[in-house]
Amino acid sequence: MSLNTKLPTTDMQVTSIRFERELIDKLKTLAGSRGYQSLVREVLWDYVRQHSDDPGFQIQRQQVRVIMAAEAQRRERCALTGVLIEPEEEMWLAWTTDHELVPLSVDSLEED
Repeated sequence: MSLNTKLPTTDMQVTSIRFERELIDKLKTLAGSRGYQSLVREVLWDYVRQHSDDPGFQIQRQQVRVIMAAEAQRRERCALTGVLIEPEEEMWLAWTTDHELVPLSVDSLEED
């Protein structure tokens, strides 16, 4: 499930947040033509997805395109099952159809 979908601005709530001018300039450079506010929303949604117990933030097995072996450097949450992956634990990194790199527990791809 991609959380970076385009919503009409009428479906968004206006909020105010203060950033240093230098940070805004760097965000604008990184964001390019999509705009820094879209980039900030994407970063915040990624953070929420990684730290949420909500299964709505998980991906589906058919979204996995490529997997790579990895070792967790910090606590992660499996994007398929929601299971916690502890630091130094073996895990997979999966490249998804939504062009995201997400953590997976090593047993999350086993057939039922």
